[in-house]
Amino acid sequence: MSSSPALKTVLGQPSWTISNRDVKLSVTRAGGHMAPVVFDRQGRKIAPYSVAPWHSEKPMPGMPAVLRALRGDFFCMPFGGNAAPYEGEQYPVHGETANRNWQLVNLKKQGDNTDLTLRLRTRIRPGQVDKLLRIVEGQNVVYCRHRIELESGLMSFAHHAMLKFPKTPKSGLVSTSRQVHGQVFPEPVELPENRGYSILKPGAKFDELARVPTITGEVADISAYPDRRGFEDIAQILNDPASDFAWSAVSFPAERYVWFTLKDPRVLTGTVFWISNGGRHYPPWSGRHVGVLGVEEATTYFISGLKESAQANPFTKIGVKTAFQFAAGRPLNVSLISGIALTPRGFDRVATVEPRGTGIRLTAESGKRVDVPVDLEFITEAATS
Repeated sequence: MSSSPALKTVLGQPSWTISNRDVKLSVTRAGGHMAPVVFDRQGRKIAPYSVAPWHSEKPMPGMPAVLRALRGDFFCMPFGGNAAPYEGEQYPVHGETANRNWQLVNLKKQGDNTDLTLRLRTRIRPGQVDKLLRIVEGQNVVYCRHRIELESGLMSFAHHAMLKFPKTPKSGLVSTSRQVHGQVFPEPVELPENRGYSILKPGAKFDELARVPTITGEVADISAYPDRRGFEDIAQILNDPASDFAWSAVSFPAERYVWFTLKDPRVLTGTVFWISNGGRHYPPWSGRHVGVLGVEEATTYFISGLKESAQANPFTKIGVKTAFQFAAGRPLNVSLISGIALTPRGFDRVATVEPRGTGIRLTAESGKRVDVPVDLEFITEAATS
């Protein structure tokens, strides 16, 4: 059954909303930002994603749409600042997909599935992106797929998921599947003369999230958050491309749930961590964007933009793709599964995520485990079609 959901204002943005017994989500028309998302609605109401504190304020003059809508998870193409043009193409921050208005294609309910499809026709490089958001009865999961058709050329892209953490320091425990490289953004993310502050050592390499060098000579544990109040930082890991699938997870032991993402590491090759804890004191941030962690599944060279991702860079030199080669008539499916699972008492940091029956099993470092119903084939289906 197909229908057309009404466009209604949600936290300052015209949005479409879909729901079932387990999940309720809204997605903005401008930029396709997915939030609020409420999971496990029949028992608890868990809303893990952040929404910028200025969501209902009058926009500043010249404020890009991506900042006006900033919330939840959205798709960036190309990812990053995009300050420099690439082969005559000049993109806004995080690209057209994160800024321009999407068009509703349809809302379809079939069996246990509710599918919302949106479309954006790109202008800077002609093409089309179809956004599928699917929720399934009995699952605390959102299935997201972007089917991208572009004229020939290299393109970077990423999901831009942002989680809002409890105020308690180090209340969220971050982990990922095997990484083959970890590095801090090569330049300072913020500068004091611009009323911004960063603490991680630019360009520093690391083997684990728990030991990242800082500019003070100390070591930061970026796997436990919130921490380092007053700083804004960026780090990126590269996933093992030999894995059947890759994952990121944030466990909240006191709240007894875990948020996770699942992806194909050959399509989304790394994870960018945006650590935003009150380090920007210029508007609209004004020191109030705190306790937010971006867990951004990406094919990109940090946050630099398309030019830096499409050209040779330190990641491509170690054999990791930071942009995808498109060609007319060869669409690419970028698929991501995100969701939550309620956890038993004593469940701490996620150590492993493995296929189990009709879903996955999350096992904590403590040995506690939880099984999650999820269609893992959604991310392992052919990326090109």
